[in-house]
Amino acid sequence: METEQLQNIYDQLIRGIKKYFKKAGYHRAVIGVSGGVDSSLTLKLGVDALDAENITAISMPELGVSSQENIDHAKALCHALNVKFFYQPLNQFLTDFHHLSWDPNKLATQNSKARMRAVLLYNYANTAEALVLGTSNKSETLLGYGTKYGDLAADIEVIGDLYKDEVFALADFVGLPREIIEKPPTAELYQGQTDEGELGASYSQIDPILKRLKLGADQLIERGMNPTLVHSVLKRIEKNKHKTEMPPVLKIKKA
Repeated sequence: METEQLQNIYDQLIRGIKKYFKKAGYHRAVIGVSGGVDSSLTLKLGVDALDAENITAISMPELGVSSQENIDHAKALCHALNVKFFYQPLNQFLTDFHHLSWDPNKLATQNSKARMRAVLLYNYANTAEALVLGTSNKSETLLGYGTKYGDLAADIEVIGDLYKDEVFALADFVGLPREIIEKPPTAELYQGQTDEGELGASYSQIDPILKRLKLGADQLIERGMNPTLVHSVLKRIEKNKHKTEMPPVLKIKKA
């Protein structure tokens, strides 16, 4: 992307954050930081819009699963940006899930971790009269690649209109460390997890499809997109729509 385009995107996001917080009547924000590019970029934008003294970052690794590299990157960036920083491992909060009356499967266990992080963020937000900055990008949201009421829970999605390739470009534009930008994206809900591994393709392969969804499967394939990947992406989008929509309200006829 051209520098002028990135500057325009940056300016719009900063104005948008300021406008939202002013309208909502809040001036403080909290964000969960993982050491990945999405939360790092969101943190940087939050600081630039609201000032460092109004931002709190919480690192919530699962010890034994989260990499020390990501923990260190999150901590170093928070210190560099001079924001209030809390280090709160998840492990102690997950213990009771081992004593349920049923045996949670792998998916339930992973999603519980993401939802516990949301619980901690909102516990702090309520305590400090703050709003939660979301860290989901547009690629993830369209794919439904996230946990409902977990990492998809937020008061405002700062980078929610940026595809993943745009996130990388803007992260570089605002000067985030290369070691953060260049790491393989991962939610770290289990050891060895990567976005690419779960999605079956890289964002550089998926984003061109997401940007042209209106064309439909046939035209996407005619334009040279991988047929298997096209159908996989469209199937995932349809299956996960419920994650980004409000729960349906059953209507009744009242006498």
